[in-house]
Amino acid sequence: MCVPGCQEALHATLSRRRFFTGAAAAGFAATAVVEAEAKTKKEAASKTPAAGTKAPEGQSYFKGVVYLTHTMSPEFPTFFGVPGIELQKQYDFKKDGFNLNWWRLLEHAGTHLDAPIHFSENGVTADAIGAGELVVPLAVIDVRKKAEADADYLMTIEDVLIWEKRFKKLPNSCCVAMLSGWGSRVGDAAKFTGKDAGGSFHFPGIAPELAEWLLKERNVLGLAVDTMSLDHGPSKDFKTHHVWLPAGRWGLENVANLEKLSPSEAILVVGLPKVKGATGGPVRLIALV
Repeated sequence: MCVPGCQEALHATLSRRRFFTGAAAAGFAATAVVEAEAKTKKEAASKTPAAGTKAPEGQSYFKGVVYLTHTMSPEFPTFFGVPGIELQKQYDFKKDGFNLNWWRLLEHAGTHLDAPIHFSENGVTADAIGAGELVVPLAVIDVRKKAEADADYLMTIEDVLIWEKRFKKLPNSCCVAMLSGWGSRVGDAAKFTGKDAGGSFHFPGIAPELAEWLLKERNVLGLAVDTMSLDHGPSKDFKTHHVWLPAGRWGLENVANLEKLSPSEAILVVGLPKVKGATGGPVRLIALV
């Protein structure tokens, strides 16, 4: 927990411009809180700029957060058609003096992260992903019109280049997110999964060619989608997963509220449980805006 004044110091430290013009996003998160608290203890709280106040020229303070996480429940749609989480009430306050549930959990359900090990033999597990790789600039690529016309749409290199023409080159060590509009369908499993009579799913994803291009031509740490998979629904070979994860990168699936963000000015914070040997896991995602 931050000491008094820590939050304000973080606002000052985590300026949008520093993240989006520098290449030091990775490695930053592990020291940000410590440095902020040290600064707060050293300086008088009155000297620290308050959240929402005017920043010095060339900087801008974060004004709030946006939750990018769907509420996890047994009803949330999954690939396997089974509950992604089950809660068993083990202790009750009236009887035992406290409440406690046992969880039975599917790693890859709800808003969650795919670690490199998920699609590789010797990849990094979730607990081994460094903290500095979980606080990154976020680039939101809006393909809603294309996805509306084609439920199986694959986001392409051209989609990213169009984004770059407007917002400049993708920032180093960023996460590239696909906004397809599918997040609004979560409450209707049939619409969200697009499962047809033959058992195939239909929802947008990221083209494997784009994943390959991002690895070769850009410095990107993560991919994110507002659908159930980095690959589009009909995929049987999960090629995007096979290209992206073994390269030591991570992916986020079932991301919420991307439409509430600026395409180029948010910082993504990935709250990933540190479970030994995990191939991924549910996350609490927030965006600093």
